[in-house]
Amino acid sequence: MTSGSWEEFFAIHLPPPDFEDNRSLLKEFCERHEHYGNKIVLVTSGGTTVPLEHNTVRFVDNFSAGTRGSASTEYFLEHGYAVIFMHRQKSLEPFTRHFTGQKLLDMLDIQERGPNTTITVKPDSVDVLAPILLRYKAAHAAGAILHVSFTTVSEYFWLLRAACECLANLGPRAVLYLAAAVSDFYVPKDCVPTHKIQSESGPPIIQLHLVPKMLAPLVNLWVPTAYVVSFKLETDENLLVPKARAALEKYKHKMVVGNMLQTRHHRVIMVTPDATQEIILTREEVHAGVDIESSIVLEIVRAHAEHLRGAGAGAAAGGADWAPREPR
Repeated sequence: MTSGSWEEFFAIHLPPPDFEDNRSLLKEFCERHEHYGNKIVLVTSGGTTVPLEHNTVRFVDNFSAGTRGSASTEYFLEHGYAVIFMHRQKSLEPFTRHFTGQKLLDMLDIQERGPNTTITVKPDSVDVLAPILLRYKAAHAAGAILHVSFTTVSEYFWLLRAACECLANLGPRAVLYLAAAVSDFYVPKDCVPTHKIQSESGPPIIQLHLVPKMLAPLVNLWVPTAYVVSFKLETDENLLVPKARAALEKYKHKMVVGNMLQTRHHRVIMVTPDATQEIILTREEVHAGVDIESSIVLEIVRAHAEHLRGAGAGAAAGGADWAPREPR
């Protein structure tokens, strides 16, 4: 397995067909919130695929349903941030994540009366649906959230670079919350067959190349004054904090949120150059359905405020008071 430079990766892989449309949306969103002095967080969410054919039937996938990114987006909105939600197509999304599967349909009633059909929310579901619907409506009415989607690892990197280019003007008011599960390997475009791999030809021989570490140009070139948070998932507890610290030392960003595969929904370790902080949900909180992302985002908001003060941007930290809050 070989690894090329990030410039070579972009030279080999063409942008996705809808790239210019998405870049225009990103530019308009960032310029509008920059004008009002708002803080913007880019939340990446879900996994990336590596196609094995140009007319893709088979692909290598990364494990992620988008739980962390979609939940965190809701909490960033509550704290007054505008959010670029960059997610894997068909992964979980903020607000609708609460109603996966048949949950939403179970909350509805339908009455057919002659030519008229009426759909209503069941009385015992109103208290569940209403607060979430109010937050959803408020965020979209305020233009506080922008959705952009990707599927493949190359689409992800093209959108990531475009988003960074648009966020660069916000300086330290920008946060990057890189929660997506990005493929470590890819198949170069010129090594991918055009059509479906035929099983009659025997087992395919696929040479995977290492994906360039985009965190290096992102931190040093694309958004050098932003507050950048990366994520580290491990299955060996002994590797978690040392690898997080090694990443901070190598890439010079601000924080690594480390989690173990088996306990990621109720325990994380937040590692900065100066400290290590563990967040653990209690048994009662787990049973009550508390999102650990609320605590993760709260700590990042606090750290970002310190970052803004250190950058001499305290006056810009507030922004316009338009962001949706929890209904009372």
